Amino acid sequence: MPKLPPKKTDKPCTLLTVKDVAEADNCSEKTVRRAIAAGLLEVVRVGPTGHMVRITPAAHAAYRQAARW
Repeated sequence: MPKLPPKKTDKPCTLLTVKDVAEADNCSEKTVRRAIAAGLLEVVRVGPTGHMVRITPAAHAAYRQAARW
């Protein structure tokens, strides 16, 4: 079976940094990292060692929705 080329999307997915999320939520970066460590905010690990994290806008929206009272 021949390999198909990867599908191209019209818009690339924009990933957010911890700093971006902290600024959007008006909180500290440490608070965002705590949410990640607690499993409340889903991240995508990038880089050769996997230490850098990025957050999809959908994951951020889900976190914000779950954090509502």
